[in-house]
Amino acid sequence: MAKRVLIIEDERQMAELIAFNLEKEGFSAIQAHDGVSGLRSAREEKPDLILLDLMLPGVMGTEICRQLRAARETAAIPVIMLTARGEEIDRVVGFEVGADDYLVKPFSMRELVLRIRAVLRRGEPEEGTGSKVIRVGRLTLDTERCTTEVDGEEVILTTIEFRLLLYLAERPGRVQSRELLLQNVWGYNYVGDTRTVDTHMTRLRGKLGAAGDQIRTVRGFGYKMETE
Repeated sequence: MAKRVLIIEDERQMAELIAFNLEKEGFSAIQAHDGVSGLRSAREEKPDLILLDLMLPGVMGTEICRQLRAARETAAIPVIMLTARGEEIDRVVGFEVGADDYLVKPFSMRELVLRIRAVLRRGEPEEGTGSKVIRVGRLTLDTERCTTEVDGEEVILTTIEFRLLLYLAERPGRVQSRELLLQNVWGYNYVGDTRTVDTHMTRLRGKLGAAGDQIRTVRGFGYKMETE
């Protein structure tokens, strides 16, 4: 079945162009041209991925992303933010509200498709691994269902957050550099600042509550997972 991509973009010509190119690549495209209808489509359609314009009329894309992450039914849907603004602060804010990736206009359709495929691959279990449950301290991760529990209570994570946590949980006690995390968790030749990792890690720790203390910062290098 074709993966469904929701395009929340107020410039109709741009939305049509993206939809046309995605459908040529075998995706199913859904369009929404403002934040309100975009949120409604996300909740009703449950797409596999959302392309979200930052500069939407009335409601900024960052607020839409915030609301998507706050609702249980949309919290785990991958989001790629699209924007004509390329300042570092925009990227940081986008990641802080839960975006999985960030693409600055103008971009090539080839680059967009590559980013979409890479983000979607992050949510798929690796071939041949089968179901595996990992328990580290207060954390339980199910790699087949991509679920996380803290003390038996499920915590809803984004795809990137789950992959970050899983990567550390599979290597308890071993320090992982920010560069290595970017390379292995983001899943392609990501061109970005290592502070991207810090932003996602802050969100992840917050969601894990007391168990977030198991992720330790190694100053000047990266992060490691403690078993207790």
